[in-house]
Amino acid sequence: MTSTLHLELHDDVAVLRLSRPKKRNALDDATVLALEAFFSAPPAEVKAVVLDAEGDHFSAGLDLSELTERDAFEGLQHSMMWHRAFERIERGRVPVVAVLKGAVIGGGLELASATHIRVAESTAFYALPEGQRGLFVGGGGSVRVPRLIGAHRMTDLMLTGRVLDADEGHAAGLSHYRVGPGEGLEHALGLARKIAAASPITTFAVLQALPRIAEANPAEGYLLEALMAAVASGSAEAQDRMRAFLDKRAAKVAR
Repeated sequence: MTSTLHLELHDDVAVLRLSRPKKRNALDDATVLALEAFFSAPPAEVKAVVLDAEGDHFSAGLDLSELTERDAFEGLQHSMMWHRAFERIERGRVPVVAVLKGAVIGGGLELASATHIRVAESTAFYALPEGQRGLFVGGGGSVRVPRLIGAHRMTDLMLTGRVLDADEGHAAGLSHYRVGPGEGLEHALGLARKIAAASPITTFAVLQALPRIAEANPAEGYLLEALMAAVASGSAEAQDRMRAFLDKRAAKVAR
């Protein structure tokens, strides 16, 4: 990895950690490109990833010290580089659980919204300050964030500079789990281990088919669902798991 992105392997779970704490883990190009490289070809044994951050903050967004005077075409290419990198996370091979704490703002929120499951500590706060700086989001936020909280809430964040605390962000849909300070990594690792135990076919279906079904018109969505359900249920692993349940060797769902 790089000096700004560290990797730890815990059997079949990887912890990928943003490591620019003095910059509140602001994202420079080297870090974004390192994220793209990792998620383009994660280690073969890795079945789930926890995206963590060193220090008190997940990410304060784009490192403005790198924001040089670009012409329009250079700005377009830079934005599309972020799109490509975050697409590798969202549509990649492995599910990603993010640990959110402190600043989750601007490009940091765009990065978080590309992950699949988000665990927020009580210190987390969310904002899109681009609107107050005469800018517009460029890392996929205008596509992903409204899917989580609605375009009307994103409008509020962009136009007023509003900051949501951990509870407000959780209620709006920015996080799936809300935990106490310092508890995020342990909780995320527990989730990642459960995810790693899932059937590879089910994981593929959830990461690759489910988002496309959600975006499709109903007729196409139902067909894709039927095809994916048939592939999944016909696998040898699914047959073994169903047989274990019917033979009472697998636990029933309970509260």
